[in-house]
Amino acid sequence: MNVICFGDSNTYGYDPRGYFGGRYDADCRWVDILATETGWTFYNMGQNGREIPFAAPAFPADTDLLIIMLGTNDLLQGRSPEQAAERLDRFLSGVSLDRSRVLLIAPPPMALGEWVPSQQLIDGSRTFAQFCRALAERMGIRFADAGKWDISLAYDGVHFTEQGHKNFAAGLLEELR
Repeated sequence: MNVICFGDSNTYGYDPRGYFGGRYDADCRWVDILATETGWTFYNMGQNGREIPFAAPAFPADTDLLIIMLGTNDLLQGRSPEQAAERLDRFLSGVSLDRSRVLLIAPPPMALGEWVPSQQLIDGSRTFAQFCRALAERMGIRFADAGKWDISLAYDGVHFTEQGHKNFAAGLLEELR
């Protein structure tokens, strides 16, 4: 099974502990954990700082599952949950794969930290998750809410810790079964 994971730094496996950043080891990144657990072929298309693109790229036709988790950077850049959801709607509408092969994941809510100085951002991330659910229902695509998976976040209030990646992988594995 060919799976593409399209997302931001939490998909990439960004490690916020180093001065220049870096990446967690493969045994701590949710994408790589899932590849090991399932035996499927995973393509990690996570990119640090990625906001919801204006248009969807052409994903390969042999993609069995496209996992999308985006929106956190849009909120951090000052977009409202509504604006981020509108961008996500436009992006998802441009995905050429059959809707049954798309899984939208609402990112876990942010927490107070160096990058998240206000409760407003946290509330916005929770509201965005509700918009994601409604969007998935309307479009007929699969949905998962990572806010239910007990994802521990680093000091910045945004990035997963190593344990957060492991919890994310476990939650997603349950969704995929």
